[in-house]
Amino acid sequence: MCRLLPILLVSSLSSVWGSEEHFEKHIRPLLLEHCIKCHGPEKQKGGLRLDSAAGWKVGGDSGPAIVPGDVAASRLMKAVAYTDRDLKMPPDGKLPAEAVSALEQWITLGAHDPRKGDVLKGGAKVIDPRQHWAFQLPKDLPPPAVKDGAWVKNPIDHFILAKLEAAKLSPAPAADPAILARRLSYDLTGLPGRGADLTALIDSPRFAERWAQHWLDAARFAESSGGGRTLPFKDAWRFRDYVIQSIQDEVPLDRFIQEQIAGDLMPHESPEQRRRQLTATGYLVLGAHNYEEQDKDLLRMDIVDEQLDTLGKSLLGMTITCARCHDHKFDPIPTRDYYALAGILRSSKVIRDPKENVAHWVDAPLPLDGPAEAEMQEHEALVKTKEQALAQAKRALKKLAPKTEPKDGDRRPVAVDELPGIVVDESQATQVGTWKHSTRYPTYVGDGYLHDDNMEKGELSLTYIPRITKGGRYEVRFSYTSIATRATNVPINILHADGETDVVVDQSVVPPIDARFISLGQYRFEANGQGFVMVSNEGTTGHVTADAVTFIPVEELEALADAKDKSQSNPEIAAATAKVKQLEADLRKLAKKLPPRPQAMVIAEHEEHGDTKVHIRGNIRNLGEVVPRGFIQAAFHEKAPPQMPADQSGRLQLAQWLTSARNPLTARVLANRVWMHLFGEGLVRTVDNFGTTGEAPTHPELLDHLALYLQRNHWSLKALVRYIVESSSYRMASRPSPLAADPDNRLLHSQRRRRLDANALRDTLLATAGTLDLGFLGPNIQNAVDAPDSNNTEVLNLEYGYVFADTRRSVYTPAFRNKRHELFDAFDFNDVNQSLTKRNTSSVSPQALYLLNNAFVIDVSRKAAEQLTADTSIKSVYQRILGRSPTAKERQLCQDFLSTQPSKDDWALLIQNLFASPDFRFLD
Repeated sequence: MCRLLPILLVSSLSSVWGSEEHFEKHIRPLLLEHCIKCHGPEKQKGGLRLDSAAGWKVGGDSGPAIVPGDVAASRLMKAVAYTDRDLKMPPDGKLPAEAVSALEQWITLGAHDPRKGDVLKGGAKVIDPRQHWAFQLPKDLPPPAVKDGAWVKNPIDHFILAKLEAAKLSPAPAADPAILARRLSYDLTGLPGRGADLTALIDSPRFAERWAQHWLDAARFAESSGGGRTLPFKDAWRFRDYVIQSIQDEVPLDRFIQEQIAGDLMPHESPEQRRRQLTATGYLVLGAHNYEEQDKDLLRMDIVDEQLDTLGKSLLGMTITCARCHDHKFDPIPTRDYYALAGILRSSKVIRDPKENVAHWVDAPLPLDGPAEAEMQEHEALVKTKEQALAQAKRALKKLAPKTEPKDGDRRPVAVDELPGIVVDESQATQVGTWKHSTRYPTYVGDGYLHDDNMEKGELSLTYIPRITKGGRYEVRFSYTSIATRATNVPINILHADGETDVVVDQSVVPPIDARFISLGQYRFEANGQGFVMVSNEGTTGHVTADAVTFIPVEELEALADAKDKSQSNPEIAAATAKVKQLEADLRKLAKKLPPRPQAMVIAEHEEHGDTKVHIRGNIRNLGEVVPRGFIQAAFHEKAPPQMPADQSGRLQLAQWLTSARNPLTARVLANRVWMHLFGEGLVRTVDNFGTTGEAPTHPELLDHLALYLQRNHWSLKALVRYIVESSSYRMASRPSPLAADPDNRLLHSQRRRRLDANALRDTLLATAGTLDLGFLGPNIQNAVDAPDSNNTEVLNLEYGYVFADTRRSVYTPAFRNKRHELFDAFDFNDVNQSLTKRNTSSVSPQALYLLNNAFVIDVSRKAAEQLTADTSIKSVYQRILGRSPTAKERQLCQDFLSTQPSKDDWALLIQNLFASPDFRFLD
């Protein structure tokens, strides 16, 4: 054996030297010339890198590119061999035979590759989480020593002053009492004030409303879905009220977060607690989604992606969704972590029924208290019994007298289930453009019909797609409402099993079938095949209307005609008809007896729980390995991996991890956000991004101190706010110009001058005019409770035509996604389409023009002037609007403007000019 060792060693070294030579002579030049351009550091097609050994070992979207020693199993060889129609590399032409042979020999020899470099799939650099501050647990360090101990009010000041002293800087003097009082009032309540007691401010409902808005920004709260066919979230106000009430009741922030993630899975001790926990889960539902998306699998995953984006930014300070298609380019969030979280949310239900043409969120009935719940259950049971009886009676009537329509001249609406055949109502049709909903002419099917408003000609269409379960010939009938001014040339295209047919309908003529339908002809349709009826307004003059389309088997037409003729004299049919009418009347009476049970937008457990597969490159149909449900590993400091229950989604476990003391992100993110709302900038200025592309904290030890303070004080928002505003750091004056040694005020040598946000501006205008309604909680959208079903296009008018006439605080102002109050648009209200916790602050000329010319500002200025009394002075007006007394020069200017006997109009102009002044719009 010993004699053989030198021979084996020489043989082995020879093999290595041969592989090295082969790689350098043949493989490296080949890869550089043909591969690195598309699979190198600049570009990674298919997620594959070939500029290092680690690159091809990790592989691309489909796994490792090379299996050393196994040519047949190496996808790279399959690609260069051009044997697969869909996998040919390089794409511009097959490699020469000798190059393919060299690659084959290289892989056979073990694919020796001396090139170094660590990469992740998709080209992301490997990041050690321990090297980035945000993924380390907060450190409990003692406050640093300072020289000027007299300035210190609490430990916060130690951290601030120590940095200033190290930079040989001094803090600004304390703010003037009047300035501090105005600052405190706006920061804590969003309203003007004159030095109210700190405890009174924090305990006030006005504090809850002010700080609720900050969280609503993070939660991208809105009361409509957005998009072209925006749908109203008629119950979204309940989530807003949940947030306000939670802050008012001082619900600990960890509990507050847990309820929003998994309130439906948490135990409850009373109906009231159950209501609030169900309502809280609206946090995961309120995003901007395209509910008309016909690919429901894609819609489901897009909703999950939006939920993860909101969760990541609002709670973790991370851009998680970058990892949907590839490993995060900058942060240690691999694609596996994304789908570990996605598995939790995919196991949860947001869409009511994926079969609906226009999807709908999940609405949950809310429990009532005590006797009210018992009464409601009894009422609901009776309603259900009547509804079942009505459905049975209608089926019996339809069997006795199947009919297409009521008799001629009957102008009542007809229910869908009264019609024969396969019925596709207009609410189920796929809409292109903005159709108007109407019930003006009552010969419609269902809850109304659509019309094009005689506008956007050639841009609107409706496509009716039937679910044909039995192949055969069908008569296609189209329902419309007719008057003399309707379009006479409405184009309709029918796609059937034998091709396409175009029909033109004159809608100025009464429909020939029972004044409601017209036959478009008889056509063959295959079971589960492609087929549709498309109505357009192209080339039309006059209003185009569209209602239901029915598909009636040809063999049933004769029976329908006979039944219609006999229905007038058949006593059995008459009795069945009377029964239907009586049951309908009974249900109407029951509806008046009790209001419907309140509902909330909620998330629920999906029928299917479990882990999900990686969607390669984010493609929902290109699936990779299954990933166990879990969390972001870089921020996971537990000893054992998370255990997900087999019979639940895992949202409860996610909620518990998010608020765990072993999670390094959440408490830091929340503490930093509170600091930002009180100082204008966060200790981490990129408040939604704690990743490697965000900014590092200016005072990392202070940020950790605040995060731990929050946790140790029962996650109390009010305690943290009080702690910060009691510090000398918060109470410093703002300096008119930055110090050269700290031009961006990163060391916090003074307070920052800040502009009032849109909420505070509007609320102050109304308060000054004496018209601010301080009603607490409750809905605030006119007609929202009676809003029609989300599939009804009349809902478009609710948002686009909405008039903002309410005078309640701005947190209650309808938060539509497509239309906002004009003041909100001018003064940088938050983009409610995404989670953004730091609002943009711009200073542009339209803002000054708004305050000088807008009818709303003029109106509140006049109303403010109407409240003036004989004792009113220039000083009192300044105190009321600016929170200070006028200077001597300002007093003289005002006296010159007002003259000796000013009118109410003169005062109104003066007040409006004060509203437009920088001292009103900015907070020192």
